[in-house]
This record gives sequence, structure tokens and C-alpha cells, in this order.
Amino acid sequence: MGDLTAIILTKNESKNIGHCLKSINKLATRMVVVDSGSDDDTVEIAKKLGAEVYVHKFENYARQFNWALDNTNIQTKWVLRIDADERFTEELCKEVEQNMNIHRDSEVNGFTLEAWLFFMEKKLRYGGGRKRKLMVFKNGIGRIEDRKMDEHTILSSGISIDLKERFLHYDFKNIHSYIAKLNWYATREMQDYFIYTNKIDQETLTDRKIIKKRQKKYGVYYKMPMFLRAFLLFIYNYFFRLGFLDGKEGFIVHFLYSFWYRVLVDAKIYEQMKTNAPFEETGDLKA
Repeated sequence: MGDLTAIILTKNESKNIGHCLKSINKLATRMVVVDSGSDDDTVEIAKKLGAEVYVHKFENYARQFNWALDNTNIQTKWVLRIDADERFTEELCKEVEQNMNIHRDSEVNGFTLEAWLFFMEKKLRYGGGRKRKLMVFKNGIGRIEDRKMDEHTILSSGISIDLKERFLHYDFKNIHSYIAKLNWYATREMQDYFIYTNKIDQETLTDRKIIKKRQKKYGVYYKMPMFLRAFLLFIYNYFFRLGFLDGKEGFIVHFLYSFWYRVLVDAKIYEQMKTNAPFEETGDLKA
């Protein structure tokens, strides 16, 4: 068991929270769930499996997670950022624990992990779009940047390294929930687009991988013609990056995420350009 506190943010995650907690209960010395008002049995399941549960109103992911860092009395050397729909394998737990011991007093202050994505219970092997994030970091050194979307863990000092083993990401409950989540994401993405392009946020990023990724997003993708860029992204991921090899599930996820979702974001950007309406409070997902 590692000197590690796991933080999981929840809202109606009864389907996922048990699997998540069980996958890390031999790795984390402490499991903290911050719930934003579940009306299912998420909280009861979490408590039954040994997690400490806090309740806090949700503004956005970054502020909720940073609230947890500041208000749950974390005493461990390391912190794990994990979502309820994510799982650690036994092999990954061993790799994380080994590296926490090796780098306890080194300049390595964080570990970046890559996901195996599952959609409709199918493991997606093609189509790009790999999810990578800095999930484990030393207490007091890592925080989530305050963005509405595309928020990353930022280290105040030291470096991060990539681990070999992947975590599992089950980003699907049903089509209704998935569509609702994409609509929720689209509003936040639109707001983030205007905040970024109007230089309202003053970024002080030092992570070259994050800088490069964001430069591609705003310097390449968002420079292409509105609406056409969504179609081109779908073609690129589905055909050129072989997303079609994942069968019907591959088509559904690429059509909905690479095309429909990106068109929806563009539609909301276009609407905002026309109306210049005040940004609505996105809050937590109501689906």
C-alpha cells in the first residue's frame, strides 16, 4: 500500500464508484469522495467501501478538486486524481507504488498515465484520441488549472514522468447520459474558447506537452473554418486513424464525439458571437 490519498469527485455515480474504489483500495491508504449532491446511493456505496465522503457544491471540476486538496486534511506524500468511471489494474497499482517509493525524494513530482478507453463495454483500440493525464502527484505540489474544460494538473516544481501501464476509462452509462454530458461539455468548451481567445486567463504553463497540445487546439483546429473543422476531424479520426476498425461502437463514438459534439461546440460559439449573451453558470451535470 502506498503513502497515497485518492480523491474522487462524484454526482450520481452509483454505477461506477464501487468498481473505482475497489480497484485502488490496496494502493491508497486513504480514499476521499467529494460528492456534489447525488440522489442515488453513490454516498452509501462509497462509505461502505471505506471512503471518507465530503459534500460540496460543484462549480467546475478544477475548483471542486482543488477544494478537496485544501479542505480534506491530506497528510500523505502523494495524491491520486481519479474519476469515478476510471479503474486501476493490479499491474498499474504495482507500478505506481514502486515509482512512489523510488521517487519519494527525487525531482520527479508526478506521474502521467494513459487510458484504455471503453465505450458500450468495448475496448477502443483505434481512432487516436488517447486520453493522457497527470494523475499522481506529490501533496502540495500539484493543482488543477482553473479552466472550464481541458483542465490539467499543473506541478509547481519538479518534473513528471510517463508510466507504462494504462488505466481503464469507462466513459459511458447510456446514450441519453452520454448526449447530455456532451451538451454540458459543449457549453463549457464554448465559454473556455472565448476566455482563451480573448486572453482573459493568464496562463503560466510550464508543461511542454500541455502547451503543445493547446497550441494545436487553438493554433490549428480552431483556425480552420467553423463547422468544416468538425467534419475534417471525424474523417481524420475515423478513416485515417482507423477508427472504423472498432466496429459499430467505433462509429458511434467517433460520430458523436469527433463530429456531432464538435459541431455543437461550433454552433454555441456561433450563437455567442451573434448574441454576446452573458455566460450561463454550467454547474454540475443535471442528467
